Amino acid sequence: MKRFSTLLAGLLLVAGTLSAQEISPYIPVEEMPDLVQCLPAPPDTTGVDFAYDIARYMWGKEQRRDPARLAQARRDAIWSMDTTLVIFSEVLGVAVSQKGTPEIYEVLTRGITTIEQIRFRPKAYYFRKRPYARFHEPSILPEDDQWLATEGSYPSGHTIRAWATALLMAEINPAAAEALFARAWAYGENRVISGCHWQSDVDASRPAASIGYAKLQTCPAFRTQMLRAQAEFRRLTRGARR
Repeated sequence: MKRFSTLLAGLLLVAGTLSAQEISPYIPVEEMPDLVQCLPAPPDTTGVDFAYDIARYMWGKEQRRDPARLAQARRDAIWSMDTTLVIFSEVLGVAVSQKGTPEIYEVLTRGITTIEQIRFRPKAYYFRKRPYARFHEPSILPEDDQWLATEGSYPSGHTIRAWATALLMAEINPAAAEALFARAWAYGENRVISGCHWQSDVDASRPAASIGYAKLQTCPAFRTQMLRAQAEFRRLTRGARR
């Protein structure tokens, strides 16, 4: 329990620092739902669920033989808000940027930041070892392995970010919902391919993002900004729909 408290304090300190310097969430981290109370614990290392995790890890290594999928997994592994927005903008239908789509950019960056805070408590509480570390093998981005090992594997922060992005973009452009969620699903699979996450980490991350998204809907400031973003999207795409 002491280790959990220390890890959580460190993660929350980092989150608070980043939020203050970069993106302000709509809801502070301490008011977000506690996933330790919402979701089951990750599989232990003796049951059939963990055997499936191992089988999926081996599947992921096989997928690396496909140059296109490996390149996609490497791109998805970049922990950058703007990179994520570029990836999903290809599906949304407009190029999202702070200058070109300020209303959409604000609701997405602040909304995603709010939702992805939900990962901190379970990561610290369970502090699950990542697949590449358990098998003493490098991930697809070995330069990231050292810092990734300082936080737990469960749930997947990248997958939460991707699913949150799809949820928010689908609210802006419902016509793109199917394609957005298909891309977010592949994004989660790429975390297994990377060797950085177990399948069960990824599986838990999709409902985790949905829990955070539901909480976000209770924030009046978010609802107001979403209306502005929707109006901006309609304005930008009006000619394309004629």
